[in-house]
Amino acid sequence: MSQLFSPLTIGGLALKNRIVIAPMCQYSADNGDATQWHLIHLGHLALSGAGLLIIEATAVEPEGRITPADLGLWSNANEAALKQVLTAVRKYSSMPIGIQLGHAGRKASSHVPWEGGQLIAPDQGGWSPVAPSAIAHALHETPPVALDHAGLQRVLLAFVAAAQRAHRIGIEAIELHAAHGYLLHQFLSPLSNARTDEYGGSLENRMRFPLAVFDAVRAAIPPALPLGVRLSGTDWVEGGWDIEQSVAFSQALRERGCAFMHVSSGGVSPRQQIPIGPNYQVPLADRIRSETGLPTIAVGLITEAEQAEAIIAQGQADMVALARGILFDPRWPWHAAAKLGAQVEAPPQYWRSQPRGLSTLFGDITIGQR
Repeated sequence: MSQLFSPLTIGGLALKNRIVIAPMCQYSADNGDATQWHLIHLGHLALSGAGLLIIEATAVEPEGRITPADLGLWSNANEAALKQVLTAVRKYSSMPIGIQLGHAGRKASSHVPWEGGQLIAPDQGGWSPVAPSAIAHALHETPPVALDHAGLQRVLLAFVAAAQRAHRIGIEAIELHAAHGYLLHQFLSPLSNARTDEYGGSLENRMRFPLAVFDAVRAAIPPALPLGVRLSGTDWVEGGWDIEQSVAFSQALRERGCAFMHVSSGGVSPRQQIPIGPNYQVPLADRIRSETGLPTIAVGLITEAEQAEAIIAQGQADMVALARGILFDPRWPWHAAAKLGAQVEAPPQYWRSQPRGLSTLFGDITIGQR
């Protein structure tokens, strides 16, 4: 039996297999509102047969958007627009849907990637980003505004309100974004956090605000709703955030009821030196899983079915996530199931696509016509 296609329960959520569709920014929202692009994008991914679909990084306040076109969940209008998309998607798919809630911090106010992705100045339609400290992401950029205690409380409450909105529209898992150089990661990393108050300096202090956000969100949503964290396991910069600190942070999260860790890396500094290659982030997930016992999601250049199967079978992670790979091949789970001799769920409208010789790929199905 394929381990990749074995069931798993995280928190109160049952997954039919271990394939996760990772959050992928689409930069296609209108003032934070989901659009028809999101209906197309999420709709076809929801037919892929994966075990869990996580919606892209969704800003908890307007200032927390990476770009002006980011998805948001800070207003009633945002909530209504996303609910409309989810209602349509769920009419044809039973795949569990989660969401990643985030705040871009000093990486906010950027152009979309296909327009260069660089900082947009306030006089050019951008805004002044906020961060733990007034340290720019890149040397040539204007430093962000350091958050004061009132600002910290505003951001924390924005995470809580967004999580409550997510619950109201039926989201089945929430992931807090503490990776890729965005705000919560900026607090964790000594490269971006030079505060001298209780939120900076020691590891305990640098973890304080991200843990406070987790605690506040956990208390604001039902116990059965899984709450996990996306984490950069290392900054790939000497003197930055590293795997030992990631383990300590994950252990603190476990004590607070964290349901899963989604382990990525990098993003906080242009000085990063990432040894990119197949499975290059899997050892980070493996280390966190082995030292905390938390269910983990491994992600990053996992492209082949046999590769994903081995990660699960060898106990390196509990789930594998696909991002660019599933955009390139939206039926990746179907093809993986065919290779591994497993079964995968498919909509009945597509049952006739089952290849000859794979008569049970989509399960115990019956089709016919006159």
